[in-house]
Amino acid sequence: MSVTAAQTLGDFLRSRRTRLDPASFGFAGRRRTPGLRREEVAQRANISSTWYTWLEQGRGGAPSAEVLERICAALMLTDIEREHLFMLGLGRPPEVRYRSVDGVNPRLQRVLDSLDASPSIIKTATWDVVAWNRAAAVVLTDYSMLPAGQRNILRFLFSDPAVRAKQREWESVARFVVGAFRADVARAGLASEVGDLVDDLCRASPDFDRMWRDNQVLGHSGGENVKRLLHPRLGPVELEYSLFAVDGRPDLGMIVYTPLDAQTAERIRAAVAQY
Repeated sequence: MSVTAAQTLGDFLRSRRTRLDPASFGFAGRRRTPGLRREEVAQRANISSTWYTWLEQGRGGAPSAEVLERICAALMLTDIEREHLFMLGLGRPPEVRYRSVDGVNPRLQRVLDSLDASPSIIKTATWDVVAWNRAAAVVLTDYSMLPAGQRNILRFLFSDPAVRAKQREWESVARFVVGAFRADVARAGLASEVGDLVDDLCRASPDFDRMWRDNQVLGHSGGENVKRLLHPRLGPVELEYSLFAVDGRPDLGMIVYTPLDAQTAERIRAAVAQY
């Protein structure tokens, strides 16, 4: 860690420490300066008081991710502050914190709804769909017809014959989904949490079992990123897809499928109007 980076890290730690109310943590006594003392932060973080002092003074060296997590908890940092601390201390963001979600806030749903000709969904790191727009319901899957616990992209890709029949290139689509799912789950530290889902799919689908055993890992970038469907109502449909991060929610991703031509967009709008 450079001297400048170490000093910036120390300044940030000190600013977060001095904003905290000692009484709310059970620390009493008269104080000449606001906030917690350095030794109190070290106590809460279960690290050496001397070493924490060195960190604030810009001479503690590069801390480990585990120590930074303890300091985050000790200083009651927000998610954005936690990310900033990791960027200062390690030059990279922290691991994604996974949260169980039932839906999204109204602002994000309005973003989805504004994309009238572009099927769009919000998915979790485990590929559960938690929000969608009307175009997605018409073109992809009507998620409202599925129980909340069954709105998993892998489940209906490998178990729903109608979904499979719509994919003009089912094998390549399925391989991509399995490889990207594996990468997302590992990035979010959820390998153990999806064990039941993986076991269920391996038992139910020989295709999934085969692809899962290949241990292929894929990302969302690269390639032509085009989804080709043979839709029972719309006929052949080609959609270019892009993945976007959700502000303040690193555990969520928004996938937008954009029609490749104006004619397809109009066909989707007409179908949505009749939905």
